[in-house]
Amino acid sequence: MFLISWTGFDYYLGIPYSNDMGCTDTPGYNLPQCFPCDSSGPQVIRLKRRVHGGCYSKVGLPLIENSSIVEQPLDLWTLTEQYKSAALRIIHNAKEREQPYLLYIALAHMHVPLAPPLPPDALSHRLHDGRVYAASLREMDSLVGAVKSASDDANTLIWFTGDNGPWEQKCQYAGSVGPFKGTWQSSRGGGSAKRTTWEGGHRVPTVAYWPGVIHANTTSAALLSGMDIFPTLLSLAGVTPPSDRRYDGIDATNVLLRGEQTGHKFLFHPNSGAAGKFGDLQAVRTGKYKAFYITGAAEACGGSTGTQQLHDPPLIFDLERDEAEETPIEAGTPEYQTAADKIARRREELLWDIATDTSVSASDYTTDESAAPCCDPTQAVCRCRTLG
Repeated sequence: MFLISWTGFDYYLGIPYSNDMGCTDTPGYNLPQCFPCDSSGPQVIRLKRRVHGGCYSKVGLPLIENSSIVEQPLDLWTLTEQYKSAALRIIHNAKEREQPYLLYIALAHMHVPLAPPLPPDALSHRLHDGRVYAASLREMDSLVGAVKSASDDANTLIWFTGDNGPWEQKCQYAGSVGPFKGTWQSSRGGGSAKRTTWEGGHRVPTVAYWPGVIHANTTSAALLSGMDIFPTLLSLAGVTPPSDRRYDGIDATNVLLRGEQTGHKFLFHPNSGAAGKFGDLQAVRTGKYKAFYITGAAEACGGSTGTQQLHDPPLIFDLERDEAEETPIEAGTPEYQTAADKIARRREELLWDIATDTSVSASDYTTDESAAPCCDPTQAVCRCRTLG
């Protein structure tokens, strides 16, 4: 999905949630393989229920433009081209008007189901599993490249990043964690990527590109977070954020433009589904050290999940020496004690801050079938198509 903004977001095109949260007529590659939409019976909406081993089979995946459903179920195999066409149109229009703009593109890549372009020899059979991920990656690269080419002469910052590591239970459709294997956990069963706080779960590639402003071929070891994008863009635009609220992100302008190597001194990693309750403080990062108070695994390829464990004293890893998080520093050593004392002080400050903060809001996850996106309830899977 993406949004375009000049003075606030004023255009939207996309899926209102993940691209696996609804059926399509020609499903993409997934594990387990999902069935096409069932158009034989009356419409039945199930907001939460999944069938067929993790697939949504009753509600057509909607493509929404602004406030209207323009295609349901959408065609996964043409979605990238629709995104590319709309993005290029927006960039060209902004250039013609000489207007600044913010274009936010939340790609469906590399989330399953994957739906890469089919080669000419694939009309009667599906791509070999080993080629699917690579083909999807090339398609994403083509989309990003088209955006780059269109914006190169318009003094435009492109900030490319991801939100999590590979979804291990999807096996050949998941991608690779590279050296960030979370070996301590994976050797005990389960996956150590998406949904975990191991490095393979939340360390993601990031590229900032701004010709003539950001020096080419430079790297930074600064500890940054996706939360930093918001305050950094405000700073670059000369906008002062409201002072009546607090922000978790930091202004990373000096890291991007001046090569500074200092970002967050501490980052706190709440559980996102692998162990403990949602939001439990699971791990703390300071400099090269990372401490785990709770460990646990997500589902791995093959189905194993491992066991949740509490750690007091915490496990502490030196990520400079051990990026695979294989062997924690031995408790009781001077190095361990120095790191543990520093982390403990900041952890207690954070927990106290959370406990005394009166501005906390509560999320309401109530579901209502009447709120499900449906272009025509009289049609099975809410079937319609208004695209030109």
